[in-house]
Amino acid sequence: MKLLTFKLQGEEYLGALTDTGVVNLSAAAPEDLAFCSMQQFIEAGQPALDRAYALLASGPASTPSDQVDWLAPLPIPAQIRDCLGFEEHLKNAFESAIKLSAMAADDPVKAEQEFRASGRFAAPEVWYQQPLYYKGNRFSVAPSGKDIVWPAYSEVMDFELEMACVMGKKGKDISTDNAEDHIFGYTIYNDFSARDAQMVESQGMLGPAKGKDFDDSIILGPVIVTKDELDDPYNLRMQARINGETWCDSNSNTIHWKFSDMIAHISKSETLYPGEVIGSGTVGLGCGLEHLRFLNDGDIVELEIEKIGVISNKVIRG
Repeated sequence: MKLLTFKLQGEEYLGALTDTGVVNLSAAAPEDLAFCSMQQFIEAGQPALDRAYALLASGPASTPSDQVDWLAPLPIPAQIRDCLGFEEHLKNAFESAIKLSAMAADDPVKAEQEFRASGRFAAPEVWYQQPLYYKGNRFSVAPSGKDIVWPAYSEVMDFELEMACVMGKKGKDISTDNAEDHIFGYTIYNDFSARDAQMVESQGMLGPAKGKDFDDSIILGPVIVTKDELDDPYNLRMQARINGETWCDSNSNTIHWKFSDMIAHISKSETLYPGEVIGSGTVGLGCGLEHLRFLNDGDIVELEIEKIGVISNKVIRG
């Protein structure tokens, strides 16, 4: 099932995207509290999903998808963690960091040679030992279609093409073998990044802060596809287009750390809850940094993942 959150005539609803349009689950079963919101639906578990399938089978009325106001499917997630699951992105990002740092030197060629020799920009061994992640701002989630205002302190804006899983079950010390059972579904994740701010603060060894944290910096959507609808989440085409030009055409099968690995690691001595979002990290060549090309005022960023959909946002200077 493809689930969304939308507004219609000023009211917020839970919906299911079908071949005929959007079915308003909240309005179709107003007595069912599980259908009040995406968070409540996720927390209600498999019985709620079964009731939703039964409701859809009854042939309810639908509204054309372009006649509702789409919100992020989970407007305020319980928590957001973003991992770094793709090796190609990691290596490409370090390669770009070498080139960017060398360009600022008096002798770029010599500086690049010295950076390479120093090993400073090599992929860290710890990345191969365990999934790495940071916590995002759950209040910064925005929907596809919204114009994203460039943070005033940044001159270098970027996007990141990621997939995300949404937790469906509470759990602690979850094993890798059982981790998939805790996933509710999957969505697209765009991790907008202020690269200049990120490069400065990364020297402090605490991970991203203002490089990632600004209003509307995280795009989720357009729907959450329940896991029963995806035969294999690790074989999905992933594409990024800027103003219609393809910058990335990859596949989720290039991932190194799967969501099961991430969940098992994160849940060590820590309880995870329904509605938490875990990002995959950027797929290889899925951001401007890897191409040494960044966003301009007015650019339209379109990210697509097979069987999930497309999210599109324009970036504008405030």
